[in-house]
Amino acid sequence: MQARMKNPAFVLADAMKGVGSLFKAINQGGLPHELQEIVGLRASQINGCSACVHSHTQNLAKAGAGSERIAAVAAWREAPFFTDAERAALQLTEAVTRIADRSDVAVSDELWDEVADHFDEQELSALILLIGVTNMFNRINATIKEPAGTVWG
Repeated sequence: MQARMKNPAFVLADAMKGVGSLFKAINQGGLPHELQEIVGLRASQINGCSACVHSHTQNLAKAGAGSERIAAVAAWREAPFFTDAERAALQLTEAVTRIADRSDVAVSDELWDEVADHFDEQELSALILLIGVTNMFNRINATIKEPAGTVWG
């Protein structure tokens, strides 16, 4: 499969500057790299972005995550491989990624309190930005039909 077009973030030069700045800020937020990849993988699974699922899966493997843990991200609620903090981040990821599916408040106070119990303000900021950027790229990739295994740039 071939993409319909080059990724718009690479077509418009200033877009990558902005994306680069966002990722720089996210990485300064103090979230562990493996958690970032788990969150990215879960959002990408929900959105059906094969390019991002492939990328996050590879990044998790490179980071030393075991195959059982990687495979269980899609079923994290029933899997024993995740910490309470990771579970809170995954729950937030699902709530934010599925905002359009909700008829009530997007992120409940109970969920917010749970996530805030595990992450400080900088980490929360990084987590929220990461979820948003991942969802943006999932939508771009779905639109242009970016195939799995694509090397960007």
